[in-house]
Amino acid sequence: MRCRKCNSSAVINMRHHKLALCGEHYGEWFVDSTQRAIEKYKMFDRDARILVAVSGGKDSLALWDVLTRLGYTSDGLYIGLGIQGDIAYSDQSLARIREFQEKVVPAATLHVVDIQETYGKTIPQIARENTRGHGKPCAACGLTKRYVMNRLAAERGYTVLATGHNLDDEAAVLMQNTLHWQTGYLARQAPVLEASDGLARKVKPFCRFYERETATYALVRGIDYVYDECPHAVGNLTNFYKTLLNQLENESPGAKLQFYIQFLKARAEGFFQAPADKTELHACEVCGQPTTAPGRCAFCRMWNITSAQSAVISADAIPVRGQDEFDDVEARVAESVDVSGL
Repeated sequence: MRCRKCNSSAVINMRHHKLALCGEHYGEWFVDSTQRAIEKYKMFDRDARILVAVSGGKDSLALWDVLTRLGYTSDGLYIGLGIQGDIAYSDQSLARIREFQEKVVPAATLHVVDIQETYGKTIPQIARENTRGHGKPCAACGLTKRYVMNRLAAERGYTVLATGHNLDDEAAVLMQNTLHWQTGYLARQAPVLEASDGLARKVKPFCRFYERETATYALVRGIDYVYDECPHAVGNLTNFYKTLLNQLENESPGAKLQFYIQFLKARAEGFFQAPADKTELHACEVCGQPTTAPGRCAFCRMWNITSAQSAVISADAIPVRGQDEFDDVEARVAESVDVSGL
């Protein structure tokens, strides 16, 4: 099989698209397809100030790379969760992001929020305290990330918050919500969530790309990312649904894409509506962020924040770390994992 563009024998075959391309033309196709998705779903225009949530993985770094190649103004946000395990996971992630930023987007700003420095504990610590040692910290992690992303975007004047969610992510969540007929969640699942009541506009430019497609793009572009999953992801329910969908995809190429695309069409035609008795958002009495809970928001309750001063994410609380600090991170990573093998 040869590249459709240049007839090269070194090709990347995408059965579901009935398309084969060489590395160079694959990169071009990937960037062009991202722009088409941005336009199709009216995600943002050229004047937008975009904040990209970066984790150190392939999807988020590839997204920052693509938006830069397309000429959009974008900065990065990394949230240090204090999740290390046997592989220095958080340190690895920060080191890879810093390397990427210096190499690919040196003029962009990288915001770094260290949860332990800002709020006094790591995610595993706060999860253990709130669940009495049972279960995994995924719920605490998700709540904290959503809070910090939304708050920083609002306080720093970003008009759009972009995440690297891919088709595999979206299809797995869709399957879970459909099996349980979570109509409220189904009504909200979309490539774009509009800004409202203090919540940032959220977009997913990679929502139509398979996970292997973003991985291939990262490989073609030479992006050095964290290959390891979060140590707490083992046995994650979302990964279980991904496995089931991969089995379906192997038998019927394009099944995941059709599952998601047809859902979006049904959603656009009004098949999924948010519950009529939806609770109105109001400001948290402590931090001022939007919440449906009476009094303090879920974040302030989980972290036991009782004063506005403690809840503020200020410029001083979110330093862009100096190179010396990143050198320390690299040293800790080297002690825990062979970085050359990543």
